[in-house]
Amino acid sequence: MVIETENLTKLYGDKVGCAEICLSVAAGQVFGFLGPNGAGKSTLVKMLVGLIYPTSGRARILGQPLGSMEARRRIGFLPENFRYQDWLTGYQLLMFHHALYGLPRGEAKNCLAEVLDLVGLTDRAGSRVKTYSRGMQQRIGLACALLPDPDLLFLDEPTSALDPIGRKEVREIILSLKNRGKTVFLNSHLLSEVEQVCDTVAVINKGRIITVRDVAGIKSGSRLEVVLAEITPAVTDALLKNGKVFAVDGSTLIVTLTADDEIPHIAEIIFNSGGQLFRLNKQTNSLEDTFLQILQEGGGPQC
Repeated sequence: MVIETENLTKLYGDKVGCAEICLSVAAGQVFGFLGPNGAGKSTLVKMLVGLIYPTSGRARILGQPLGSMEARRRIGFLPENFRYQDWLTGYQLLMFHHALYGLPRGEAKNCLAEVLDLVGLTDRAGSRVKTYSRGMQQRIGLACALLPDPDLLFLDEPTSALDPIGRKEVREIILSLKNRGKTVFLNSHLLSEVEQVCDTVAVINKGRIITVRDVAGIKSGSRLEVVLAEITPAVTDALLKNGKVFAVDGSTLIVTLTADDEIPHIAEIIFNSGGQLFRLNKQTNSLEDTFLQILQEGGGPQC
């Protein structure tokens, strides 16, 4: 595991930043960290990268105790609402951060060329940062975070201020990093973005983790909307007898699906029980649907 936390807690006086956080993040995946604004997402990220200290609990990053300098050398971090020296060119900014990382000077030229190519800014390296679009500024920020070739990259709301083109560019970079075997910890409240790039998601609310789920599992779940002339006891009894899980909404049955090949069988059950079938409509679960349901249901610490 590249990240392991046990009851990690941060208190600000009597205010809870994060409480009893238990997470395990495997190498080589994009891990999404979701929650409403003010839920504690940034607080956890700042603890994991060593910017603030936990009140209690333990954590290991890349096999090292929290705060280890050895682990920090293998971490990249793009904070939310970052500001860089915009009077510098992109190349000068990267040179400055290359020196801050303490990386070998003799490797600077090749290192900068590699990250500029990765984020698609080779042609604009000589332009001042203040002339960059918001998406380009986000990409130069990513380039700074990628200079040490980190094994673990923390991205705190990397697309929240971007237009659709900028968000697409950042998504492509994240997926390219995953393809190179990097681990990305993506802190975001933009569910559509997370759904497109993440393998696993954790949901935090009011400072506490309430669930950790596989994104593929969330997206594979689906339901069948069945519109009938009338929902009769004969129809519902037949569905129950055949083990189908469903809800009733007016003249519509909402049947939970475990596989697509159930659909013809459900239609047959309804027809044989005298139901007048008007329409079948399969709907796939979205991350947004699941997220809202999780927040409504609540939950507890995952330790």
